[in-house]
Amino acid sequence: MKFEAIADFTLGRPDIPDSALRMAATLLIDTLGVAAGASGMAAGRIAGDHAVRFHAAGLPADAATLMFDGRKASIAGAAFAAATQIDNLDAHDGYNPTKGHIGCAVVPALCAFAENRPELTGRDALAALVIAYEVSARAGIALHGTVSDYHTSGAWNALGVAALGARLRDLSRLSLRHAMGIAEYHGPRSQMMREIASPTMLHDGSGMGALVGVMAVLLAQDGFDGAPAITVEGPEAAPYWQDLGQNWTITQNYIKPYPICRWAHAALDALGLVMDTHNLTDADITRIEVNAFAQAAALYAGLPSTTSQAQYSLPFALAVRLVHGRIGPEHITGDGLTDHRVVSALNRIEVHENDRHSTRFPIGRWSDVRVHTTDGRVLASGDVHARGGPEAPISSDEIESKFHIMAAALSAERRAALWSMQGRLLESEAVFSELLALTHPKVGDA
Repeated sequence: MKFEAIADFTLGRPDIPDSALRMAATLLIDTLGVAAGASGMAAGRIAGDHAVRFHAAGLPADAATLMFDGRKASIAGAAFAAATQIDNLDAHDGYNPTKGHIGCAVVPALCAFAENRPELTGRDALAALVIAYEVSARAGIALHGTVSDYHTSGAWNALGVAALGARLRDLSRLSLRHAMGIAEYHGPRSQMMREIASPTMLHDGSGMGALVGVMAVLLAQDGFDGAPAITVEGPEAAPYWQDLGQNWTITQNYIKPYPICRWAHAALDALGLVMDTHNLTDADITRIEVNAFAQAAALYAGLPSTTSQAQYSLPFALAVRLVHGRIGPEHITGDGLTDHRVVSALNRIEVHENDRHSTRFPIGRWSDVRVHTTDGRVLASGDVHARGGPEAPISSDEIESKFHIMAAALSAERRAALWSMQGRLLESEAVFSELLALTHPKVGDA
């Protein structure tokens, strides 16, 4: 596909199906729930303070409000702060073929850019979000398909941010081309497995992806040139863009039931299946054997001392699920990291790589468990795929329940109002500023 066609899709009025718009609304509200849940975490606080101090806007027209914080920074600073905040509570959506995440960068960018567009309708905002997801997905798959290293999401979701910003800032085709080139050139081509081996607040690079993507738009708008993006215009990337506007990948994104790296989710679902089927509790189980794909087996194996380590740990996630029956933000922060029952359960869990599961990654995220009970039984789950995507969907009721768990720091009234925006934004008379009014007050305010 030639760049002109990609530009027409990005800047024009593609025929977006209602299913894609509805999914965009769901992913948007789900991501905002994660942002609210992450508002009190250290990474989000640090990123917000950094944005206010060092990414301030010179003019009011260039400012945006920090999500669930209320302070102002530049558009780029606000997007960076929110994306970093969301990225550090690993409950946001993803797309299997990219091996990463889109919403954690493009949702903050949408909110930051839209603040200066009070006339933006809900449906137009959702259309911009759909386009950002579609561009991000193909940029990610193209990057993974044309280089040997496994890069973080920020390396390619920056291009989705650039596409969204170019659309909302009414950039020309040429400026869009420069924006994508700038975003790709400066995107953080950081190594994902390095972060898996030593989990930190760097997480999946999406904070920098959002920052670079927004800056790329604003620089291109001011006339800054950028080399053509290889993952968009390179001949080796062409096959990955052929179905743009035909295959709506946004509808194939997954929604996470747990705030844990999704590589651990299949094992979590397998354990839950065995426990629910046989009515087991923590006290009934002496040992859990896990067979997982290579990347899942490489997750942090020790007792986590930080929230980042906890979110990138398969054994710890299983221990929390075993003891508490669910995983919420409170289990991977603060006192949750030293819960003596979870620490004890951790010693009963063994994780092994299984070639059968490894060959199905990244399109499939499979694991299985064998649960040993106090009465001598060995109960096998069979192969289980991580829930939340089209392969194993979760219900709208479970998505709503997850939203309220993640956003528990907000009042019940504010949560209800935010959740209702999922349908409201699809109405013809709705404006996006109605949603922004719910994200601007800091947590604890009405």
